[in-house]
Amino acid sequence: MVRPLISKIISNLKNSIGWKTNRKIIVFSVDDYGNVRLNSAQARKNMDAAGMKVYSRFDALDTLETRQDLEQLFEVLSSVKDKNGRHAVFTPFALPCNIDFEKMEADNYETFHFETLPNTYNKLAVEQPEAYVGAWDLWKYGIAKGLLKPQFHGREHLNLTVFNDKLKKRDEHLLTALKNKSYTSISDEEYPSMSAFAALDFWDVKENEALKPILKEGLDYFEEVYGYRSTYFTPPVFSIHHSLFKVLQSNGVKFLDLALLRAEHQGLNVYKKSFNYIGKKTADGLTVMVRNVVFEPTEDRGIDWVNYTMKQIETAFRWKKPAIISSHRVNFCGHIDPQNREKGLAALKNLLDAIVKKWPDVEFMAADEMAVSLRDKKYV
Repeated sequence: MVRPLISKIISNLKNSIGWKTNRKIIVFSVDDYGNVRLNSAQARKNMDAAGMKVYSRFDALDTLETRQDLEQLFEVLSSVKDKNGRHAVFTPFALPCNIDFEKMEADNYETFHFETLPNTYNKLAVEQPEAYVGAWDLWKYGIAKGLLKPQFHGREHLNLTVFNDKLKKRDEHLLTALKNKSYTSISDEEYPSMSAFAALDFWDVKENEALKPILKEGLDYFEEVYGYRSTYFTPPVFSIHHSLFKVLQSNGVKFLDLALLRAEHQGLNVYKKSFNYIGKKTADGLTVMVRNVVFEPTEDRGIDWVNYTMKQIETAFRWKKPAIISSHRVNFCGHIDPQNREKGLAALKNLLDAIVKKWPDVEFMAADEMAVSLRDKKYV
């Protein structure tokens, strides 16, 4: 009884303060698109044989989105319409760059090298044509048709401090992952304030100076890859220090996605807690956005995800808030296990059908569109 009560309290807390709207707006904020984590089923087998742990479903199932992933996702998103005749839309928080595995191999894994996403897709189309031929063209189609509206999630989805330290130490598991053209099953236990996948994590606050040009470069590459400037940013693993806010603002970002209850690292494993809400302003002029609904249909928590998510949407609407639904690409990946994609997309289809049935006046929006509308008070 305690856990449902706590969940209900948190759900109401997320919606109690900040911008309000009488419109019933649905946004899907979905992390990790464009990121290479696991290359293939064979790569997973090779890493299993090398004794590398599967710490989470991301290590087991998360791959760069394939042609089949996108085709089937588009079919589901297109299957419903809102009050304006508009289909559902994903806002993929996406990466424009990945590890250049071939260049690193040629360099004997001495130095970190990266490449842009279209180059990654071109290579994979040759290596795994059944999955990746035409996938990048589908990405562009999805953007053009309004099925996808990507926003910035970092230059790449890895922590360079952890990566370079392990590279220098010739860490066996890192090298095994790289030789399998993957970056997954990487332990970060020896780094108390850093996740191996959180690009903006650090130990000493002074390290943030080196992250500033990486953020700027990442935003520039985002524009090159996806065709427009990103205005909305979700930090990898929700982790960022406020000293980086200015570089985001000066490079076109207007909206910053942060956790409701945030513990910001101050350096040397000391943290400062803060409370966030939709519409909160930072000192640098960024507008904070907070996801108030969760939908992770392939994560086994023993709950009915469609029902659970519908209740959270209902709470958001009751408080006159947009429903900003947090999810991850792994829910819709089928390259390693097609049943994972089938499960995730079936749940997404059921959720969308339930939404339009319960709220005929619902409106589907991309995250940036919703944020601008609320900021400009177009949806009072």
